[in-house]
Amino acid sequence: MLKKVFVSPDPGRSRLRFAARAVLGIGLAVVVCGLAGTSLVGAITGGLAALLALFTVTDATVRGQAVTTALLPVTGLPVLTAAAALHDLPVVRDLTFLAVVGAGVYARRWGPRGHSLGVFAFMTFFVAQFLHATTDRLPEMYAAVLLSVATAAAVRFGLWCYERRRPAPAVPAPPAGTGLARITTRQAVQATAGAGFALVVGQLVSGDRWYWAVGATWWVFVNTTSRGETLVRGFRRVLGTVVGIGLGFLIAVPLAGSAVPTAVLAAACVFGIFYTAAVSYTWMMLCVTLLAELLYGLLGVLSPGLLALRFAETGVGALGAALAVLFVLPVTTHAVTDAWIQRALRCVHACTAEAAARLAGTEGADPAPRVAELEQLLGRVRLSVAPLVHPLSPMYGRRRRARRVLGLLDDCAREIRGLVAVAADPEASHDARLAAACWRVETAVEALTGGGVPARAGGPRAAEPALAHLHDLEHALAELAAPLGAPSGSRLAGA
Repeated sequence: MLKKVFVSPDPGRSRLRFAARAVLGIGLAVVVCGLAGTSLVGAITGGLAALLALFTVTDATVRGQAVTTALLPVTGLPVLTAAAALHDLPVVRDLTFLAVVGAGVYARRWGPRGHSLGVFAFMTFFVAQFLHATTDRLPEMYAAVLLSVATAAAVRFGLWCYERRRPAPAVPAPPAGTGLARITTRQAVQATAGAGFALVVGQLVSGDRWYWAVGATWWVFVNTTSRGETLVRGFRRVLGTVVGIGLGFLIAVPLAGSAVPTAVLAAACVFGIFYTAAVSYTWMMLCVTLLAELLYGLLGVLSPGLLALRFAETGVGALGAALAVLFVLPVTTHAVTDAWIQRALRCVHACTAEAAARLAGTEGADPAPRVAELEQLLGRVRLSVAPLVHPLSPMYGRRRRARRVLGLLDDCAREIRGLVAVAADPEASHDARLAAACWRVETAVEALTGGGVPARAGGPRAAEPALAHLHDLEHALAELAAPLGAPSGSRLAGA
């Protein structure tokens, strides 16, 4: 797990920039709230609003990100108002919270913007419970949210907008024909059911901190699609929380809310949340847990008993999510995995075709966007296959063959990157054998996606770089036939 976080590649230092900008933006937001005369509650509200504005907005273009950021208060402030107004009406408050959960998940069908607004709405209601917000605090909290979102936007789109200097990333849509395009409806029902379980059981555990259980259920559902993905994410959330609670006993409790060291450690936690989010959910949850403990220390309520209670509520929330995905409109890991693998294989062919056209001198041929899309698709494959390759998975045969699939897909991506690098060389010239090799790659992909077995690459490996990459790509595609070809309904599932 340590290796995964600190040795994982960071092309263009994107994760490092993402995390450093978050610390700057959130720190400035808290300072602005302080200069505006808000209380500690207002400063915490503002800091969390800035964190969400910088973390959850993921539109493909800078312009789209700016529009979504501007819409965050439009979504969040009405929810904050409802949460504060219903503070003393627990039954109505709870039903409203569940409605926010369902609507927030359902909003994901409108893409990254819907996802961002749904998360912001949910977290606004959650923060209102965290800070015990009442109507008399609303003016201060409104000001904190507006000031902090504006400050975060100024940092993200003005002071440090590194996205302007690079092309927009390719964000693959869910593959059609598997039900994934309509998965948001299913997930909205699952999340609401899981949150309902967490809310009821969480209140039995604690009448004051029950919302932790609902929050745990919500975040387990974020960025997951299948039953297996959700179960693995729930396990990782509990693991990260347990380690974070252990650190809380060593760090947060002894600090007892001391301002300066708490601020320094909170900044380190913010950096950790943003830096590790893309590579390790466990590490991210460790940082989130420690940050929450530090905030409770500032509020003067942190104690060993509170940490034990957080662990219990997190377990309740993870259990609620697990029960929901197992018994409420479940989506199997196998169907999702097959769909993403087929999308990745077709993208391999598209990358090859674009690179070949570039080498042939076709004007406008550019394989770079296709390569970026392939990287995104492989990320989705890894996420989908995670339940099968998890160390605790009892199905050794499936785990072994799923790892083989991931390794061969990584080989394909490596050869594609090499081919694209060759195609980018202005001195590279077209070879008549190139068209034949590309045709063989196309045939191999069609065979794999159609349930057949592609022919193995024949002849010796060519010395020319482009042909060598294509030869190795053919070999990797041929090797994929064995782990993908299984007798059950889902080829990888039956491995």
